[in-house]
Amino acid sequence: MAALTPASVEPDELPRASGRQLRTVLLLLIPGLLWLGVFFVVPIFTLAGTSTQTPSGSGLPGEFVQTFHLANYWDAISAYRGHFARSFFYSILATLLCLAIGYPLAYLIAFRAGRLRNLLLVLVVAPFFTSFVLRTLAWRQILADDGWVVSALKWLHLIPSDLAVTASPIAVVAGITYNFLPFMVLPLYSSLERIDPRLIEAGGDLYGTSFTVLRKVTFPLSMPGVVAGTLLTFIPASGDYVNAALLGNTRTTMIGNVVESRFFRVVDYPTAAALSFILMAIILVLVILYVRRAGTEELV
Repeated sequence: MAALTPASVEPDELPRASGRQLRTVLLLLIPGLLWLGVFFVVPIFTLAGTSTQTPSGSGLPGEFVQTFHLANYWDAISAYRGHFARSFFYSILATLLCLAIGYPLAYLIAFRAGRLRNLLLVLVVAPFFTSFVLRTLAWRQILADDGWVVSALKWLHLIPSDLAVTASPIAVVAGITYNFLPFMVLPLYSSLERIDPRLIEAGGDLYGTSFTVLRKVTFPLSMPGVVAGTLLTFIPASGDYVNAALLGNTRTTMIGNVVESRFFRVVDYPTAAALSFILMAIILVLVILYVRRAGTEELV
């Protein structure tokens, strides 16, 4: 009997979903679609409408009218381009640090941890059991000028004796790196754990050194995890404002701090909405360019 291949199956012989099955699928999709509609689509359109409003002229704070004033976007970019540049610089630097720290850790858990693998995974996600704000505040104590970390670094002459680490860009980047490190480690571990060990052994059998096998075999095969981890780290880090507010100063303000201030303190809703849309647009463009450049469609 000849084997029945997919190419030999006639279109009329392919299974078709019944009307009952289609109704079941639609019913299962309704909760998710409603959630996206209420908590994503509606807020996006509301934010878009707010971004083109202007003051009503009544003199009351928070009173705006819809005038489709698109110049709000140009005014926001002109006034806060430095904050955008600082935000992306901090987020890119923190993402690279997360990758440099997270890849060896994920590699250790995936290939060398043995029976300690589950324990190490629990330790990676353990910080999530503590409030984000409390974790960030803890770094103010860790990086305090009279703390043991800074004192030890100064004693070893690794940093200048008059350097203040708290309320500085160093503290902000350190806080972002720490808080978003699990978002890098977990995708990397998932990608590394799926690699067939025989491929790595084959690299060694072909007289490749450990570093060569890592560079030529392991790292390319783990690229989906690298891309996922960098995106999961970079995107929320770009809009973060907690670390800059608690660990920085007026010269380390990120765009998230400006949006928060414009929304809740200045009550300038159009500018805050325009800044939010500009941030989303820039991140979307960067993500598309990055994914296309990484070529992950050839790796998955």
